Amino acid sequence: MSIGIARKSAVLGLALLLTAAACGGDDDTSTGDAAGADTTAQQEPSGSLKLGYFPNVTHAPAIIGVEEGIFAETLGDASLETFTFNSGTEASEALLSESIDATFIGPNPAINAFAESGGEVTLVAGTTSGGASLVVAQDIDSAEDLVGATLATPSLGNTQDVALRAWLADEGIETDVTGGGEVTITPQENADTLTTFQSGDIQGAWVPEPWATRLINEGGGKVLVNESDLWTDTDGRFVTTHLLVRSDYLEENPANVKALVKGLLDAIDEANGDAARAQTVTNDGIEKITTKRLGDDVIASAWENLEFTFDPVAASLQKSADDAIEVGLLDPVELDGIYDLTILNELLAERGEEEVQGL
Repeated sequence: MSIGIARKSAVLGLALLLTAAACGGDDDTSTGDAAGADTTAQQEPSGSLKLGYFPNVTHAPAIIGVEEGIFAETLGDASLETFTFNSGTEASEALLSESIDATFIGPNPAINAFAESGGEVTLVAGTTSGGASLVVAQDIDSAEDLVGATLATPSLGNTQDVALRAWLADEGIETDVTGGGEVTITPQENADTLTTFQSGDIQGAWVPEPWATRLINEGGGKVLVNESDLWTDTDGRFVTTHLLVRSDYLEENPANVKALVKGLLDAIDEANGDAARAQTVTNDGIEKITTKRLGDDVIASAWENLEFTFDPVAASLQKSADDAIEVGLLDPVELDGIYDLTILNELLAERGEEEVQGL
């Protein structure tokens, strides 16, 4: 998202490559056991954990976990440092440069990081599903009306950018990564997208919450495509945010990762509990980082379009990768080994809940 960044350590400045050679592991990941973390050992959290997240509604469980001290409590003697980012590319750079150990992140940046690192990052839990739409000007009623228009996405190759390009391709409308084609796609920060939409410089944008709601409420737009309607194979569910860790950190610090995932489950419980309180905590966290608070009506409306869940909705990740390949933003990549849900499923078993699946 395009909200200000506050980092405590330097991050590599090179942009994460959007294409990478195929890579993957040999392990069967049907149960998500890829990295082979020894979670059965009776270990206690120790050392430190550097955690990234975004000050966005789609990262609400992460914000709640930080603001309510949930992560700090479950980590016990392990110290917690937090870092916030503008985009998945920035978070990926920090993770791959070992400036952070784990981050909440969207699906396509996670795929890019997996491909770029040769499989040295691992998804250990879901966080959020849903909450992305194509919002357009009132005089646009169909895909055909978009020919000649300019649309915005948060950044080139990010999750919403891939979704827009794939949808346009399905509608028979050509685009390219340089802004050419029948529809011009302009990657820009979400705050700028609201301004340019209000001014009429763009005619729409595929954005996550709360920006979709803000384009409607403050920009006078309307929803042309609710992305959840496109995910018929997963009953409208698709991953928006999940938890990604460095594989070496997971191997060396399984107790810390287990504590983090336990805290995430508790934070998701809070997000799904008292909605008004959870929204206030989330908004407090956003305001603390960005100095700007969302309107109560905006966060309440955005909340209704989101599902906070530990399920990573793995099937949607594979389709996101396939879409990125189709629109020329990713070389073919095997995602075998991207999930290790062993820790998550151990914790779910302790709760008496059913396990979730990787690819």
